[in-house]
Amino acid sequence: MSDDSPKVPAADQTLRILSLLASSRGPMAASMIATQLGLPRSTVYHLLATLQEHGFVMHLPEERRYGLGLAAVELSSAYARQEPLTRIGRPLLAGLVDRLGMSGHLAVPHGRDVLYVIEERAPGSPPLITDVDVRLPLQLTASGRAILAALPKAQVRALFPDRESFVHRHEDLEGIDRYSRLRTVLDDTSTRGYALERGSVTAGLASVGVPVLDHRGWPVAAIAVTFSESRVPDDAYPGLAAEVRRTAETLSTRIHGRSARV
Repeated sequence: MSDDSPKVPAADQTLRILSLLASSRGPMAASMIATQLGLPRSTVYHLLATLQEHGFVMHLPEERRYGLGLAAVELSSAYARQEPLTRIGRPLLAGLVDRLGMSGHLAVPHGRDVLYVIEERAPGSPPLITDVDVRLPLQLTASGRAILAALPKAQVRALFPDRESFVHRHEDLEGIDRYSRLRTVLDDTSTRGYALERGSVTAGLASVGVPVLDHRGWPVAAIAVTFSESRVPDDAYPGLAAEVRRTAETLSTRIHGRSARV
């Protein structure tokens, strides 16, 4: 639809209300919704009543506020069931693997882990422990570090409140066993412009990763490629990361996100 296509005011206002509630940290008063969206209060109350009738909004009478209802949650579940991220990402990742001749992955955050949802192996590539439905600690992988570096610092701190939060596969060469050390790695990631992992998952293998962002700039996934350290000189890493970033940005755009920036 072009920018000059006619809008349906009620539909536009309804979607704006739902988007505002979805981005809010909690239920909101109708007056606040009206103020933030610049809509008449009477219009907001009318639309909220209709949304409530269909289950997309719930009213909390004691608090005099409105929040998302079960029907909105069901939409989210339906989105997950249809696997749009995987469907859209698979051909993009396949193209990246073909161009670089390296294995590639698409992973999503799952608690303190990353969950691999797409795995594309390049011919002749070294064997990997990653595969579809495999989970690995966020702080050990390039995908996980790309996601963590794109999160607010308070969110990362909440995920890793103490040393017991850090799980390791083997002796961690980078010694990420406390938040301060993780923070250093993530700050380096932001400065560098891409996530880098060398030997933390499998000795002799390295990975670079970039986040995939949604419309709020929130990291919903990450794309990474893995290769033998001995075959790729350090000065080639930025070029690899640029290719990964282009793929991540394309995927971000196709899920109505924005350019990926660690």
